[in-house]
Formats: sequence, structure tokens, C-alpha cells
Amino acid sequence: MSKVAKATIGLMMATIIAKVLGFGRELVLASSYGASMYSDAYLTAMNIPLVIFTIIGNTLGTVLIPMYFEVNSDLGEKKALKFTNNVFNIVIAICIVLAILGFIFTEQLVKVFAMGFEGQTLKIAIDFTRITIIGIVFTGLSYVMTAYLHIKNNFTVPGLISVPKNIIIIASIILSVKYNPYIMIWGTLIGISTEFLFQLPFAIKGGYKYQPYINIRDKYIKKMSWLIGPVLIGVAVNQINTMVDRTLASTLVEGSISALNYANKLNGFVMAMFITSISVVIYPMLSKLSSEDNKEKFTSSVVQSINSVILLVVPISIGAIVLSTPIVKFLFQRGEFDARATSMTAIALIMYSIGMVAFGLRDILGKVFYALKDTKTPMVNSAMAIIMNIVLNIILVKYLQLAGLALATSISVIVCIFLLFGSLKKKIGYFGEDKIIKTTIKSILSAVVMGIVTYFAYNMVSNLLGVGFIKEAVSLVVSVGIGAITYAILVTILKVDEVNIITSMMKKKLNKTA
Repeated sequence: MSKVAKATIGLMMATIIAKVLGFGRELVLASSYGASMYSDAYLTAMNIPLVIFTIIGNTLGTVLIPMYFEVNSDLGEKKALKFTNNVFNIVIAICIVLAILGFIFTEQLVKVFAMGFEGQTLKIAIDFTRITIIGIVFTGLSYVMTAYLHIKNNFTVPGLISVPKNIIIIASIILSVKYNPYIMIWGTLIGISTEFLFQLPFAIKGGYKYQPYINIRDKYIKKMSWLIGPVLIGVAVNQINTMVDRTLASTLVEGSISALNYANKLNGFVMAMFITSISVVIYPMLSKLSSEDNKEKFTSSVVQSINSVILLVVPISIGAIVLSTPIVKFLFQRGEFDARATSMTAIALIMYSIGMVAFGLRDILGKVFYALKDTKTPMVNSAMAIIMNIVLNIILVKYLQLAGLALATSISVIVCIFLLFGSLKKKIGYFGEDKIIKTTIKSILSAVVMGIVTYFAYNMVSNLLGVGFIKEAVSLVVSVGIGAITYAILVTILKVDEVNIITSMMKKKLNKTA
């Protein structure tokens, strides 16, 4: 098995562990507070610092890695480490300033992110946000450590950083129900800080050594600043997209923000497990092939990455649409999370699932353009997506309410994916589009048949077993298993190339362990 495959599988396994705990956190929150005033305020307080620094953090992750290798190539390992510490200290300074500004203008921030909040909900959201905004500093440092570990080919540890965080948050939510709701927000701040603290020992083991050094006039920092611009804008508009959805959701019935969040978490699990794992590992390889001008291997890697996403995510998308209500009911409906909350979340999940494949492809294609040292195209595409999403939000929310917000997001990202493919064609010419189209058609045909089989299988099994947590779990597992087998048989019959690659990887792994 290749190093890329091993790294991808390792990251996927780490992601599964982290996301299972992440789901546990959402389940505890849903069970404890349902779709209520406290859950809406908590999620808004979590989202504000996340949006603010994810914009900068994701940009750092994209630009810092190639810049580190450039400094290392030009000046050696010691200077590369010094450059990393320069970035580290600049990030600390920026984060402290952002935290102070956020603390001063908390009320204005909350009103921007949730303009429909008023009364007690607004007060709680402001209080919660003043606490979580401090976490920006730890979040910023965590992104730097993640980039450094990726440079050292350590993908598993960054994939596990949310494990201690979620354990602490789950404990704090449980305690908050018994004692005071504010316990969960203080626990969340402590949890956020562990993301950086968890990675630091592994970074030190990998060669990192802190130096109190700042030089904003460094030529590599200046070059990094030029590269950051378009990436920063591209990531920012994606976060604005989330902010717009939540802001409009705050004007709808109580619990709309929570329903969107829970549906988005289910969608995000698939994104993190498959797409992020693939894009994080393949990015350094694509960058290297691009610098070597190896067009044949570059194209081959692009096709395999895109087709792998299509092959894996298309059936999950169809499955999520078919089984939306039983999935949400099984995962969330308990305690304060009632049938109304299940219905709202299931509708949002269906609408998000329509664009699930497009979300995945956008991440992969973004990395392809960054590897080609083109940061402008993804930026322009992201700007077009947010404009389209805002327009569709305003139109669809009038007729479809909550469902309209999620559907607008899916439609805008689907349109922009086609535009990205067109831009890639203009930039490099042939990129294996014929192979991608064939795999897409075969995957969709197989997934549609799978969806029909899964639907009837679930109804048949659930009617036989009846209601109850264990019985519903068995019904879901059996129907999903039947659907997965159906899909696997169909894509094998239709001779989808990536199936052979995955099968070959599994055979090699089994032979080694035998």
C-alpha cells in the first residue's frame, strides 16, 4: 500500500473516532437542551469565534506548508523553523487583538450572526460569546501546530485533536443541566484550548522548538501575505455563507438554528471522514507534481481523487435522503429533542444532502488549483457561490422556510462546481473529464437503485420489528447493509475503475496481516 493510501486511511480512522465523539457531543446537547433558547445561544456563541478564525486558520493551513518547504529548500531546516516561529508569534498577536475586539463588540457580533435574537436569548448569547471569544487565541495556535505536523507527515494526531475537546464539552453539558447552563460554555472554552495543547508535545517530538521571534518585514512573510490574500477571501466568503444561513434561520421559528446545525453536523461527518482525509493527504503530492511539471501523474492523481469522492459520497447522499427521518430520529430524538425537532432536522438534512457531492468536489478542486499556484480562481468561485446563495436564500426562505436555506446552499455549490471544472479545463486542458463523467453516471445509476432497495428494505424490516431504540437501530443497520451490498455489486458490474483500486488496497493490507 502506498504512503498516500496509508496516510489517508490513518486519517480516516482518526476522523471516525473524533467524529463519533463529535456526534456524541451533539447528541448530549440535543438531549439536554433540544432545539431551544439555550441551544440556539450556545451554537451561536460557538460559531462566532469559529467563523472568525477558521477564515484565518484554513488560510494558514493552505499557505504555510508550501512556504515552509520553500524556506527549507532555500535556507535549510533551522531557518524554516525560525520562519514557523515567526508565523506562530504573528498569529498570537493577531488573535489577541481579535479576542479583545470581539469582547468589546460582542453584542454587535451576536446581532450580526443572529439578528433575530432578542430578550433572554440575546442576553445568553452575548454572555456565552464573551467567554468563547477568548478561545480564538488557542484556535489560532492549533492551526499552526496542525500545519507543522502535516509538514512532518503526521496526519493522525491533527485528526484526533477534537477527541479531548469533545470529552470535556460533553462532561460540561451534562453538569450544566444539573447545576448551571453557564458551565457548558466554560467547559467549551477549556475544550477549545486542548486542541493546541494536545498537538504541542507531538510537534516538539517532530522537531519543533519555540523561539520568541517576530519579523513582519521578512521576505518570506511578505510573499506569504501575497499568497494569503485570495485564499483568505475565498475562505471568508464560505464562512459568510454559514453566517447568512444562521442569521436568516434566527428569523424563523425557535430551534431553526439548531436544526440547521444538527443537519450540517451529519453532512460534515461525511465531509471530514472522506473528502478532508483525501484532500489533506493529496495536497502535498499535487504540489510536488505541479512543481515538477509532471502532467501525466498530476492528471492521474486528480482523476483518482475526484472519482474516489464521487464513488464514496454519491451513495451516502442518496442514503441520507432516503433515510433522513429514521437517521435523525435514531441519533437525536430523546430528552428535549422531540418529533418536531426531528422533522425540522430531517428536512434540512435532505436539502443539504442534495449538494453533498458538490461540497466534496469543491474541496478537492480547490486543492488542485492551489497546487497549480492559482489562488484567484477558487476565490472568485467562492465569491460567486456566496452571492448566488444569498439571492437563493432570500427567494427560497419565503416559500420553503428552513428547507429553503439548506436547498439554496446546495444549489449554489452545485452550479459553482461546474464553473470550477470549466476553469480547470481552460487552465490545464485535458484533466480526465471523460473518466470523471463515466464514473459519475455509473455511481448515480447504482446509487439510485440502491436508494430504492434501501427504502423498501427499511420499511419491511421496521414493520417486522416495530418501534424501540434497539429495534430502530437494527432496522437502520440491516437496511444500510443491504443498500451498501447492492451498491457495491452494481459498481463492480459496471466496472468502475476506483473499485479495483480500493479492492487492491484491501487485498494488500490483508496479505500483510495474514
